[in-house]
Amino acid sequence: MTHRVFVIGHPIAHSRSPMMQNYWIARHGVDAVYDKLDIAPADLADFFRAFRAEPYIGANVTIPHKLAVIPFVDRTDGAAQAMGAVNCLWWDGAALVGGNTDALGFLGNIDAAAPGWDAGGKHAVVMGAGGASRAAIYGLLSRGFAVSLCNRTLDKAVALARHFGAGVTAHGLDAVPDLLVTADVVVNTTSLGMIGQPPLDLDLAPMKPDAVAYDIVYVPLETAFLARARARGLRTVDGLGMLLHQGVVGFDHWFGQRPDVTPDLRALLENDIRAKTPGA
Repeated sequence: MTHRVFVIGHPIAHSRSPMMQNYWIARHGVDAVYDKLDIAPADLADFFRAFRAEPYIGANVTIPHKLAVIPFVDRTDGAAQAMGAVNCLWWDGAALVGGNTDALGFLGNIDAAAPGWDAGGKHAVVMGAGGASRAAIYGLLSRGFAVSLCNRTLDKAVALARHFGAGVTAHGLDAVPDLLVTADVVVNTTSLGMIGQPPLDLDLAPMKPDAVAYDIVYVPLETAFLARARARGLRTVDGLGMLLHQGVVGFDHWFGQRPDVTPDLRALLENDIRAKTPGA
């Protein structure tokens, strides 16, 4: 029987997860197919009834469902509990597990792109207090970093800092220039810089010369923020690798095999992004 796996979201047409996962499925000779499904929030309960009835072997979860799916699973893993969000579903016997592989993707990406990034100082500035910032914060805390969380709406930053507790402080955007002086890593988790959005406007001049600039946006592949960081001489990490590395863990949960993030796979996704997104 051909196994079926999905990524669900609303909207979902832009997702590159099927291209990535089907590449690994072919490479590993797995009898499976990975699809994308546009599931509106009102249809989430119906999706889970169908998911359990088949049963399907797993799924990824993206915006806007990462919190909404939690009541539909039997249990969540430690990462999902700590982040308060689910991005991956798999079966453990008869139990449907909601897990979160985003932090592993965040760390796997920066480990590969900027080796030794966490060997020196331990101060990170995270821009944005939305869902994506949870993975960055959780990953950074796991490596011993103190996180300065900066957001346009201070109340949202305060609430998220309280969720994580010790090690995370909340700040408004007015504090960013001073915080960058001591930052070893600065991470953009907002949509600023994405195609169709205004750029993330940060003055990177105060930053240490060996600091790392990380942008979770991957369309375009190099945002204006990363281009300025590279021109400044900083090490840069784009968001495409985060997508790739978080996908590795999901594949392992579903098929019991751990795929590699190869240059060929990255080139496949890069070419698709460039072909479908003028200016990317």
